[in-house]
Amino acid sequence: MNRRFFTAALGALGAGLWTGRRAEAAATFEITRTDAEWRAMLSEAEYTVMRRDGTERPFSSPLDKNYAAGTYHCRGCDLPLYASADKYDSKTGWPSFTQSLPGAIGTKEDRSLFMRRTECHCRRCGSHLGHIFNDGPAPTGKRHCLNGVSLLFKPA
Repeated sequence: MNRRFFTAALGALGAGLWTGRRAEAAATFEITRTDAEWRAMLSEAEYTVMRRDGTERPFSSPLDKNYAAGTYHCRGCDLPLYASADKYDSKTGWPSFTQSLPGAIGTKEDRSLFMRRTECHCRRCGSHLGHIFNDGPAPTGKRHCLNGVSLLFKPA
Protein backbone atom coordinates (compact mmCIF):
# COMPACT_ATOMS: atom_id res chain seq x y z
CA MET A 1 0.00 0.00 0.00
CA ASN A 2 1.50 3.33 -0.94
CA ARG A 3 1.30 6.56 1.03
CA ARG A 4 -1.03 8.23 -1.50
CA PHE A 5 -3.59 5.41 -1.24
CA PHE A 6 -3.37 5.42 2.55
CA THR A 7 -3.93 9.20 2.71
CA ALA A 8 -6.88 9.03 0.28
CA ALA A 9 -8.46 6.13 2.18
CA LEU A 10 -8.18 7.95 5.50
CA GLY A 11 -9.70 11.05 3.93
CA ALA A 12 -12.61 9.03 2.57
CA LEU A 13 -13.19 7.41 5.96
CA GLY A 14 -13.19 10.78 7.67
CA ALA A 15 -15.67 12.16 5.17
CA GLY A 16 -17.97 9.16 5.61
CA LEU A 17 -17.61 8.17 1.96
CA TRP A 18 -15.99 4.73 2.26
CA THR A 19 -18.41 2.00 1.28
CA GLY A 20 -16.02 -0.72 0.26
CA ARG A 21 -17.16 -1.07 -3.38
CA ARG A 22 -14.11 -1.89 -5.41
CA ALA A 23 -13.51 -0.65 -8.93
CA GLU A 24 -13.52 -4.12 -10.45
CA ALA A 25 -15.54 -5.46 -13.33
CA ALA A 26 -19.07 -6.30 -12.31
CA ALA A 27 -19.86 -9.97 -12.19
CA THR A 28 -22.65 -11.29 -14.36
CA PHE A 29 -25.72 -12.24 -12.38
CA GLU A 30 -29.00 -13.86 -13.40
CA ILE A 31 -30.88 -10.63 -12.56
CA THR A 32 -29.27 -7.39 -13.66
CA ARG A 33 -30.51 -3.82 -13.54
CA THR A 34 -29.06 -0.49 -14.53
CA ASP A 35 -27.87 1.83 -11.81
CA ALA A 36 -30.90 4.03 -12.47
CA GLU A 37 -33.24 1.05 -12.05
CA TRP A 38 -31.61 0.11 -8.73
CA ARG A 39 -31.85 3.70 -7.50
CA ALA A 40 -35.53 3.88 -8.46
CA MET A 41 -36.47 0.72 -6.56
CA LEU A 42 -34.33 1.17 -3.42
CA SER A 43 -34.18 3.79 -0.70
CA GLU A 44 -30.89 5.65 -0.34
CA ALA A 45 -29.86 3.45 2.60
CA GLU A 46 -30.79 0.25 0.74
CA TYR A 47 -28.89 1.40 -2.35
CA THR A 48 -25.78 2.31 -0.34
CA VAL A 49 -25.70 -1.08 1.37
CA MET A 50 -26.84 -3.35 -1.45
CA ARG A 51 -25.13 -1.73 -4.44
CA ARG A 52 -22.15 0.07 -2.83
CA ASP A 53 -21.23 -2.45 -0.09
CA GLY A 54 -22.16 -0.07 2.69
CA THR A 55 -23.10 -1.07 6.22
CA GLU A 56 -26.17 0.03 8.15
CA ARG A 57 -25.79 1.29 11.71
CA PRO A 58 -25.82 -1.49 14.31
CA PHE A 59 -29.12 -1.99 16.19
CA SER A 60 -31.00 0.02 13.50
CA SER A 61 -32.81 -2.89 11.82
CA PRO A 62 -36.03 -4.27 13.29
CA LEU A 63 -35.03 -7.62 11.75
CA ASP A 64 -32.22 -7.91 14.30
CA LYS A 65 -34.75 -8.82 17.03
CA ASN A 66 -37.23 -10.65 14.80
CA TYR A 67 -37.47 -14.32 15.78
CA ALA A 68 -40.75 -15.24 14.10
CA ALA A 69 -40.86 -18.36 11.93
CA GLY A 70 -40.31 -17.61 8.25
CA THR A 71 -37.76 -16.95 5.55
CA TYR A 72 -35.52 -13.97 4.84
CA HIS A 73 -35.42 -12.98 1.17
CA CYS A 74 -33.19 -10.70 -0.89
CA ARG A 75 -34.72 -7.23 -1.15
CA GLY A 76 -33.23 -6.88 -4.62
CA CYS A 77 -34.73 -9.97 -6.29
CA ASP A 78 -36.86 -11.84 -3.71
CA LEU A 79 -34.63 -14.93 -3.67
CA PRO A 80 -35.04 -16.90 -0.39
CA LEU A 81 -31.70 -16.60 1.43
CA TYR A 82 -31.96 -17.58 5.10
CA ALA A 83 -34.33 -19.67 7.25
CA SER A 84 -35.48 -18.27 10.58
CA ALA A 85 -34.40 -21.59 12.20
CA ASP A 86 -30.77 -20.58 11.51
CA LYS A 87 -31.08 -17.09 13.03
CA TYR A 88 -29.60 -16.27 16.42
CA ASP A 89 -28.82 -13.24 18.59
CA SER A 90 -25.13 -12.50 18.07
CA LYS A 91 -25.45 -9.34 20.20
CA THR A 92 -23.67 -7.41 17.45
CA GLY A 93 -26.67 -5.31 16.37
CA TRP A 94 -27.15 -6.98 13.00
CA PRO A 95 -29.33 -9.95 12.00
CA SER A 96 -27.10 -13.03 12.26
CA PHE A 97 -27.43 -16.58 10.95
CA THR A 98 -25.36 -19.76 11.21
CA GLN A 99 -25.87 -20.62 7.54
CA SER A 100 -27.69 -19.63 4.37
CA LEU A 101 -30.13 -21.71 2.38
CA PRO A 102 -28.35 -24.04 -0.08
CA GLY A 103 -27.14 -22.20 -3.20
CA ALA A 104 -28.58 -18.85 -2.08
CA ILE A 105 -25.48 -16.74 -1.61
CA GLY A 106 -22.14 -16.08 -3.22
CA THR A 107 -18.99 -15.01 -1.42
CA LYS A 108 -15.81 -13.15 -2.20
CA GLU A 109 -12.84 -11.80 -0.33
CA ASP A 110 -13.28 -8.26 0.96
CA ARG A 111 -10.09 -6.34 1.77
CA SER A 112 -11.72 -2.96 2.41
CA LEU A 113 -11.05 -0.94 5.56
CA PHE A 114 -7.63 -2.56 5.94
CA MET A 115 -9.14 -5.93 6.91
CA ARG A 116 -9.55 -9.31 5.26
CA ARG A 117 -13.15 -10.57 5.48
CA THR A 118 -15.55 -12.77 3.54
CA GLU A 119 -18.33 -10.77 1.93
CA CYS A 120 -21.62 -12.48 1.11
CA HIS A 121 -24.00 -11.38 -1.61
CA CYS A 122 -27.18 -12.66 -3.26
CA ARG A 123 -26.10 -15.20 -5.87
CA ARG A 124 -28.94 -14.14 -8.20
CA CYS A 125 -28.67 -10.32 -8.29
CA GLY A 126 -25.34 -9.65 -6.57
CA SER A 127 -26.77 -7.44 -3.82
CA HIS A 128 -24.40 -7.03 -0.88
CA LEU A 129 -25.79 -8.71 2.24
CA GLY A 130 -22.98 -8.52 4.79
CA HIS A 131 -20.02 -10.60 5.93
CA ILE A 132 -19.30 -14.09 7.23
CA PHE A 133 -17.11 -14.55 10.31
CA ASN A 134 -15.70 -17.65 12.00
CA ASP A 135 -17.02 -16.81 15.48
CA GLY A 136 -20.55 -18.23 15.31
CA PRO A 137 -22.22 -20.98 17.32
CA ALA A 138 -22.53 -24.68 16.50
CA PRO A 139 -23.25 -26.41 14.26
CA THR A 140 -21.35 -24.34 11.66
CA GLY A 141 -19.17 -22.02 13.76
CA LYS A 142 -20.07 -19.28 11.25
CA ARG A 143 -21.75 -15.92 11.80
CA HIS A 144 -23.45 -14.54 8.71
CA CYS A 145 -23.68 -10.93 9.89
CA LEU A 146 -26.19 -9.22 7.60
CA ASN A 147 -27.60 -5.79 6.91
CA GLY A 148 -31.33 -5.80 7.60
CA VAL A 149 -31.99 -3.32 4.77
CA SER A 150 -30.84 -6.03 2.31
CA LEU A 151 -33.52 -8.43 3.52
CA LEU A 152 -37.27 -8.93 3.38
CA PHE A 153 -38.88 -11.19 5.99
CA LYS A 154 -41.72 -13.45 4.90
CA PRO A 155 -43.58 -15.17 7.77
CA ALA A 156 -44.22 -18.91 7.56
